[in-house]
Amino acid sequence: MGRIHICVKRTFIFVCVLIGIISTLLLAITLFGHGYFHQSEEIEEILPGIVVLYVLEAATLVLSIFGVYGARKEKKWAVVLFSVGMSLASLYLFVECVNGYQSKHEMEELTREEHLAMMPLSGANQTDLEGLYNMQTNFKCCGLVQGYQDWGTDIPISCLCSDEDSTDFKCVAPGNNTRFVIHYPNSDMSEDDDHKGLMDEHMLVYKEPCLPILISFVGYDIILIIGTLVALKALWDVGVVLAITILCQMRRKVDVPPVIFTSQPPQYRELCDTAESV
Repeated sequence: MGRIHICVKRTFIFVCVLIGIISTLLLAITLFGHGYFHQSEEIEEILPGIVVLYVLEAATLVLSIFGVYGARKEKKWAVVLFSVGMSLASLYLFVECVNGYQSKHEMEELTREEHLAMMPLSGANQTDLEGLYNMQTNFKCCGLVQGYQDWGTDIPISCLCSDEDSTDFKCVAPGNNTRFVIHYPNSDMSEDDDHKGLMDEHMLVYKEPCLPILISFVGYDIILIIGTLVALKALWDVGVVLAITILCQMRRKVDVPPVIFTSQPPQYRELCDTAESV
């Protein structure tokens, strides 16, 4: 019984230390993200979520300290506090995982609607154009729905498929003997500027539209976040199970042989008295 108790205690302490390390890392990441978005316009929308992350990560860090203290000093109140607190945190993560999975389709549809609102791309504002240029460069795609045709006759240079990319990505010719104006991002040149290049028939553009790729990335990111939360919840649940096991072992009484006291004189004295009378 003693070996089992020591093994469970060491495992529990290891899990608590691991929870503390992960909570510290998440707290640092949250702090960095808060500082990164502090000057952005989206800070008001994401600030409530950042506050929840601060509270949750700080609480789990403190609970992990209580768990280590309770296991090493065999303090029931500290282990109970750890088990109750981590159970509530695990329940909160479960609710968030369910909500995140249910909102996956909504986020994908919202992304679709926001980008379809940019159509036609020839009339998009400068901010949207810069985002599209970056997306086409990073995802190796062109346009949103119908590929390069979404741009009409003015195809941005971010759609161009280089010789290196042509072997890894699908590239097509935009038209037979058709010349398209290539406009550069962040350029103040006029439409008739001679520095703008003209596409000839030998140039290729990316075939795949960007919107399906973007939506798949949004869904993948949500699934990745949910998977991370599930793994974190599983770790917390292991800590709760070990804490309950330690509490059960603390309450278990150890069997001690009873000690009987008697007022009768020792037996060897009686034997001595018998020998003297003989």
